[in-house]
Amino acid sequence: MEERNRIERPEYLQALKQYRDMPLVKILAGIRRCGKTTILEMLKEELIRSGIAEEHIISLRYTSQELEENMSSKEMYQGIKKHIKDKDRYYLLLDEVQEVTGWEKAINSLLEDANTDIYVTGSNSKLMSGEISDYLTGRYISIPVYTLSFSEYLRFKEGDSRSKKELLQEYIRMGGFPIVARSNFDERSAYQIVEGIYNSVINSDITRRYKIVNLDLFQRVVKFVVENVGKTFSANAIAKFLKSEGRSLSIESIYNYLSYLEKAFVIYRCPRYDLQGKSVLKTQEKFYLADSSLKYCMMGFNPKSVASMLENLVYFELKRRGYEVYIGKNETKEIDFVAVRRDERIYVQVCRNLPEDSDRELANLLEIKDHYPKYVVTLDDLAGGNVNGVKLVHMADFLLNQEY
Repeated sequence: MEERNRIERPEYLQALKQYRDMPLVKILAGIRRCGKTTILEMLKEELIRSGIAEEHIISLRYTSQELEENMSSKEMYQGIKKHIKDKDRYYLLLDEVQEVTGWEKAINSLLEDANTDIYVTGSNSKLMSGEISDYLTGRYISIPVYTLSFSEYLRFKEGDSRSKKELLQEYIRMGGFPIVARSNFDERSAYQIVEGIYNSVINSDITRRYKIVNLDLFQRVVKFVVENVGKTFSANAIAKFLKSEGRSLSIESIYNYLSYLEKAFVIYRCPRYDLQGKSVLKTQEKFYLADSSLKYCMMGFNPKSVASMLENLVYFELKRRGYEVYIGKNETKEIDFVAVRRDERIYVQVCRNLPEDSDRELANLLEIKDHYPKYVVTLDDLAGGNVNGVKLVHMADFLLNQEY
């Protein structure tokens, strides 16, 4: 990647630096093409700047195209070990390790018998969950990687004469995949590129890995989820949708398909939280897409869908900042987001415009009787000020606020 075209992402570099030289595997995981490789490149440059000799930085990429077919964990281990020439510390930067079955065995051995500081990336959530085998239990730290935030998007567009709000309109439509953001593609070309990313995820990370035979049914489930971003629904609702199209699929298979999409970071699950009972509910969750452009590359851009994609943007902004994010249920009322981070909490309602003849967005928040911050986030140019403590904020300002 050309230096001048690279999007610097110092927030991720800072997150990695705080764990440097700790006996932990640092795992960067997210959807394909979200920028993980660039972050490793940045880390390598930072290590060299800090005085680490380049021969003590081992960068290896395990993409399916570059991989020895059916590479074993032992072969992976031996392939890395041959680069280690002395007893000084080596920094291992290993890209897309999920392509090697049993990669964690190799990594665990390197932790135990070599002087190493290890950083890995991957495009499957097996790298970030309890599914990691016992080999690395308690010996890794997970750092999720998302597509570009609006702040990062603006950083790359420095020198562009358009206003923040104009660039926000482009960001909503074109999304935050770095490959799209760093070039001046027209909408059609951008969506073709994103469609290519989506197809590689479906083919490499889902259908091949999980041996899905009925691709038509799987794609119909994907279509339902994409069309219903920001809406609560259940597996039963998907089953009824398929039945209306003359198709049949078991509830168990639907759950499996949703799980596969989550593991490949195509979708993210947002559970409901009962504000009265203070408990997480198991039904009627929402799902959000890793990037808004995924919807538009599949369905085409439709202004009517913007409201749900605004929710999508807010959801990921909160996730990037380390919040656990829930849909709030307050008796019969719904709060778009309840975001919790340690002892902090904020409530957020999202709408395209402030309705002139309704105060529903405000009323739902005003019924919550605690003193945590409450926001209505909108594209309305008149957004500003607050009503009885509820702040009315333009989407651009909310996404760029240093803190809430």
